[in-house]
Amino acid sequence: MSRPAVAIPEKLFFKIGEVCELAGVQAHVLRYWESEFPMLAPQKNRAGQRVYRKRDVEMALRIKELLYEDQYTIAGAKKRLANDLRGGGKLKVVGSEDETGETAKQLDFSEPESFPQPGTFTHSSVLPRTAEERQGLKQLANELRELLSLLEKENQNKSK
Repeated sequence: MSRPAVAIPEKLFFKIGEVCELAGVQAHVLRYWESEFPMLAPQKNRAGQRVYRKRDVEMALRIKELLYEDQYTIAGAKKRLANDLRGGGKLKVVGSEDETGETAKQLDFSEPESFPQPGTFTHSSVLPRTAEERQGLKQLANELRELLSLLEKENQNKSK
């Protein structure tokens, strides 16, 4: 992965603010992830405050990577984490081979006729994204949001 590694301090427990700082998200986001991802379940101390262990911090970082960098949906990230955890007890990085040992083919998206038909992707056929591909996907997502906004404005103007 091309993302910079986050140095997790050698501590037994972390407060929610510390985890937020390490993960680069706000506390309400972290609490939401706890409600959506059963594998992110910090304990609470006697005062009722969340106390995260190192594995909880690692899980939060992995969730952020799946959602923000790899552009998974919440449901997709849940499935991916469940598969990763089921596969060996530790999170693993997906290589370029699928379960059968065959290398997934690269697709040339610069030619429209090479686009796969809807429903032809399986989870194992999608290779991990490079930083350049992720950046391109983010840019495409932003452009699509802008187009959607323009269409919504046009529809509002027509309905007046």
